Amino acid sequence: MTGTGKTLEHVEADHAEREIREIAERMQSARTKGDLGIIVTHEVQKYSLFDLQIIGGKLNTEIERLPPSYRDAIRPCFREQLFGKHHLLLAMYRSRAFERLTTPIHDRERFDEFCGMVPNGTFAWDDSSERNPYFRNPKNRLFYYLIAAFTMFVMEEPGHPVGMPFPGGFKVEQRGRDYYCLIRDKEKEIFYSICNFCPALQSEEPGTGEHLS
Repeated sequence: MTGTGKTLEHVEADHAEREIREIAERMQSARTKGDLGIIVTHEVQKYSLFDLQIIGGKLNTEIERLPPSYRDAIRPCFREQLFGKHHLLLAMYRSRAFERLTTPIHDRERFDEFCGMVPNGTFAWDDSSERNPYFRNPKNRLFYYLIAAFTMFVMEEPGHPVGMPFPGGFKVEQRGRDYYCLIRDKEKEIFYSICNFCPALQSEEPGTGEHLS
């Protein structure tokens, strides 16, 4: 117990929540795509190699729980969603691309709603059943939202990459300059789902055109 009557675990949780709210506020202060890219990069750079290994381990654990046929199809998409975009984010920062990216953030209302969701969304996931204590860390879940912010509001791409398969044989598609997803509007009741903020359009049926990358 601490002097406040709280356990150390509760004190650490309160600190983490305050820190995540401050990060969300910093993201929301961005006016341009470049501003947001720089803010997200600064936060992502705070993750150590060990942190990234834990996040990768958690991802692999979740993938292994899926049916074998679906698992093999979705594995590269999940890795691209997190670590492919992580690599691109750092590459753009190092090349100073964000300093030249002065385009205002598109759909400001949707972006503000996303930033407002992040703090509560980070703590909404139920990971109490996780045996590995390193997996029960809101910092790992925040990483997911940081990468999503870069993908959806800087790159203006779907939160889940093109080609991402979903049960039923559906995939995230690109048709010309537009993106389509059959489940885009299916997760409205899950307030912390990135699907609610995705720039992809709702698809009424699977497209017949070629999936472009």
